[in-house]
Amino acid sequence: MSLSSDHFPVLNMHEFSLHPSKECELLFHELKGGNIISKPHKHDFFIIIYFEKGQGEHWIDFKKYQVSDRQVHLLFPNQVHQWELRDGTLGYQLMMSRKWFQKFWPSLKYSNVYYQNHPVFEVSNEIGEKLLYEFKTIKSELANLNYVFWELIQTRNRIIGLLVSQAIERSFEDVENFHSNNFVTSFLNLVEVNYKTERSVSFYANQLNISANYLNVICQKNLGTTASSIIKDRVLLEAKRLLKGSDMLLKDIIYDLNFYDHANFTKFFKTLTGMTPSQFKEEDN
Repeated sequence: MSLSSDHFPVLNMHEFSLHPSKECELLFHELKGGNIISKPHKHDFFIIIYFEKGQGEHWIDFKKYQVSDRQVHLLFPNQVHQWELRDGTLGYQLMMSRKWFQKFWPSLKYSNVYYQNHPVFEVSNEIGEKLLYEFKTIKSELANLNYVFWELIQTRNRIIGLLVSQAIERSFEDVENFHSNNFVTSFLNLVEVNYKTERSVSFYANQLNISANYLNVICQKNLGTTASSIIKDRVLLEAKRLLKGSDMLLKDIIYDLNFYDHANFTKFFKTLTGMTPSQFKEEDN
């Protein structure tokens, strides 16, 4: 376990490897039966899970998702998660290093922000069977201790990414809103980079060379909310991550997120959540 630049303890791939001394780019794990991860935490790598059979709950960035049959779960580096999987669960998990994820990423057709907004989704029987075949074939390839054909495994990874993209297109009506409007993707990516220091809609509008009013119109039309709300929600998400998943003192969190003082931060947090930061930190998930 390491300490990331944002003060989080972060799990790395070597902690899951049977051979931690070797270079670790991709790992395969089966998830069988009950499994509880009670403490929220992060990973420094990408995870894709296919649940052939599933029961339980999975929290990703403090949002609860019900685990069920024929589901894909995506977990990006630095997202906070925990789960409670019940007996009868059967899943297949691929862990990819950032280096391998960069090769995998082009097979996912849409912005990573879109997938982070839709990290859990069910797939059809047809796509489920194809995903199951690819996961099990990768497992078989990795089990060949004498010779692992890494190029073939990377190709199978890309097939999995394309199948995920196909499933997304069939599952979510708003996918075209993200895909067809470049301003939406650009704005969300700008927020991801600047949310700690830039809270005004005008800043992002200037970066996009459009008016603040037009940016709000685009957000309302494509995302169903205001640009200001998107910025606030990203700040709030990071505040929740730091409160629950780090050992930072409250005063350091306030400083890290560029709030004026304790009162200003508490007012911001309570307005959006209905509780104080201290109440949220002590609340059971």
